[in-house]
Amino acid sequence: MLTTLNKILIILLIITISFSCKNEKPKPSLTYIKQKYKEPLVKINKHLVKEDIDRINGYCRRRNWKMKLNKAGLFYDIYKKTNGDSVKTGDVVIIKYKLSLLNGKLCYTSDSLGAKSFKVGQGGVEKGLEIGILLMRKGEKARFIMAPFLAYGLIGDEKKIPPLSTIVYDIELIDILKQNTKTNE
Repeated sequence: MLTTLNKILIILLIITISFSCKNEKPKPSLTYIKQKYKEPLVKINKHLVKEDIDRINGYCRRRNWKMKLNKAGLFYDIYKKTNGDSVKTGDVVIIKYKLSLLNGKLCYTSDSLGAKSFKVGQGGVEKGLEIGILLMRKGEKARFIMAPFLAYGLIGDEKKIPPLSTIVYDIELIDILKQNTKTNE
């Protein structure tokens, strides 16, 4: 026979199971979540982009820099022009650079780290750097100002570039290693 304690435990178990099944609420679908938060997030993003643009415009005004703004959101000025080869996606470029924050703090330079080389269009560098380098020719010098969405984004580089930082690149395009465009026949 069941003892009183066992009867109480069985009753509690039955009650617990019945309540746990009835209180389960359906989880909202991913579509619902996207619909609910899409509009507020788009508004916040537009506001942050406008603040970045205003901050960059003020920075340029204080320095009397005549920067252009391309459709991707990159501020740029090619201040030394040449008739050298232009950069194409797939080329490997070699640059000298200085990378600083808007407050003037110097973060990285080719003087201390050596020239930077990368294959254009392959990633591995800031999106704004890829966009800007495609505007240049061999031997040219340029400034790029990149809002966080073209630079290191929400988290920075976790070293010298803080989260949500706008960065300034001063670039000299030293060389372009053209990719072989011949195909095997």
